[in-house]
Amino acid sequence: MIRALFKSSFCISSLLIAFVSSYSLAQTDVVNVLMTTSQGEIEIELYLGRAPITAANFLRLVEGGHMDDSTFYRTVTYENDNGSPRIEVIQGGPNQGEGPFPPIAHETTEQTGILHVDGAISMSRGGVGTASTEFFICIGDQPGLDYGQPRNADMQGFAAFGKVVRGMDVVRAINNSATDETSYSEYTRGQQISEPVVIESVVRL
Repeated sequence: MIRALFKSSFCISSLLIAFVSSYSLAQTDVVNVLMTTSQGEIEIELYLGRAPITAANFLRLVEGGHMDDSTFYRTVTYENDNGSPRIEVIQGGPNQGEGPFPPIAHETTEQTGILHVDGAISMSRGGVGTASTEFFICIGDQPGLDYGQPRNADMQGFAAFGKVVRGMDVVRAINNSATDETSYSEYTRGQQISEPVVIESVVRL
């Protein structure tokens, strides 16, 4: 069973690394994407060289149109956060459950060196190795989300893979969105955006 899971994870990781290699002709480890939302544009750098599995997964979702017509549906602030240490982020994505592709292997901040600073984009997850389509963007530095921190009991942190380079005013406006008490768990109660912000399109620049 363990050997089979390892083999599956290895195959998925190999496919994603192969996906990254298709961009090697451009001789770049950084790819920019433009996210157009109902509140404005957000330009993001994806660090393919430093977080090849995670960044490639996001880019594959972008290239396949899976991010188009999705939403930012959750905003976490210091006032409504139910975790510890408290954080400020906005969360979005297709919210498709399992998503169009298998979950990806977890790349920690210790491995990549990409920390959860202001504007960092990172993958949402439950357990280690469950990240798929959902992501979040940090408002302010959030070291509690890095490897070795107790935000998650497993101490593995989250997998950051890029950074907003334009449009943090839009990110902060989304973070200030009105919320309601509708929630799928006590952990996220009070954090669901009353009128989710539409992610109209995400395209590679």
